[in-house]
Amino acid sequence: MRRPTFTDQQSGPACLHNIDLRSDTVTLPTTEMLRAMASAPLGDDVFGDDPTVNRLQDVAADRMGKDSGLFVPSGTMGNLIGLLVSARLGQEIIADADSHIFMAEGAGASVVGGIQLRPLETERGIMSPVQLEAAVRPRDDAHQPTTAAIVVENTHNRHGGVVWPLEDLQLVAQVAQRHSLAVHLDGARIFNAAVATEVDVKVLAGVADTVSFCLSKGLSCPAGSLLCGPAATIQEAKRWRKMLGGGMRQAGVLAAAGLVALDTMVDRLHEDHSNARTLAEGLSEMPGVECDLSRVQTNIVYVRLTRVPQGAFLAECRLRGLLAAGPPPDHVRFVTHRGISATDVQHALTVCEEALGV
Repeated sequence: MRRPTFTDQQSGPACLHNIDLRSDTVTLPTTEMLRAMASAPLGDDVFGDDPTVNRLQDVAADRMGKDSGLFVPSGTMGNLIGLLVSARLGQEIIADADSHIFMAEGAGASVVGGIQLRPLETERGIMSPVQLEAAVRPRDDAHQPTTAAIVVENTHNRHGGVVWPLEDLQLVAQVAQRHSLAVHLDGARIFNAAVATEVDVKVLAGVADTVSFCLSKGLSCPAGSLLCGPAATIQEAKRWRKMLGGGMRQAGVLAAAGLVALDTMVDRLHEDHSNARTLAEGLSEMPGVECDLSRVQTNIVYVRLTRVPQGAFLAECRLRGLLAAGPPPDHVRFVTHRGISATDVQHALTVCEEALGV
């Protein structure tokens, strides 16, 4: 079976597999990004001397409506620092039970900061004011940790790229204000949320004290994330970044790609959303596949296999040049990105039919 050419993915060597839907982290930098990286003015960022990093931090802070920004190596570090500046040893942070911070960041807040996470079960990754009010610890009970902050994930990965409605975000902020709690927004894909809802990203970020977002997912950069917030908070965050080993010296070679991304990659995210929708609708029509189309709001598609074992399905897809992933025992996740065209989506559907034995 002839494999189609990987459609105008990014500059760099050809991929071994033609259609990679494991994650939007597999994106490669554009030609414009590579040029910017090669010619970026550089300095020692630990001393604050890298002009390209400084510019990216300023641009990111402005986009988020915050005072300051901090360039960090990864989204996990950005979230960890966001928690470390929001709570202290022995305090507690409320988060969704399926949040990336709780499920996929190595218990960093507990290990590094001695911070406890209190997970709340939700239907769609969106915590209600009633849940939050009930989860806030009484401050006069010495038996319990004090609640310090609330974490929101937008878009929500494990719930299928679901976007938080602005009204629900505002309700979280109101609960936080009533109890003098900080709010950290895990906005790894916040630009996807902004594009999907047609709400300015600055408005979405406005409900939180600190917000982190990734450059290395749908924005196609090779690495890096930003943490944005009040000037004093980001100054404290910079000390944590140094302690965690995140001082990258001439980091402008990476920051340059981020500047290009913020200029050129955001407006095209709707293409990824459209491709994800097409993929989801096609998969939902296949026997042995369950897909909640109401959750397909951005670039992530989760399906549940009811007839074919997950491992066998993924192996058959791989043999045909299609890569996917997903949590066991029976779910598969597909993530669209700049390297995936409408043609690739149609081919992926054909491969899935074959892998399912339809």
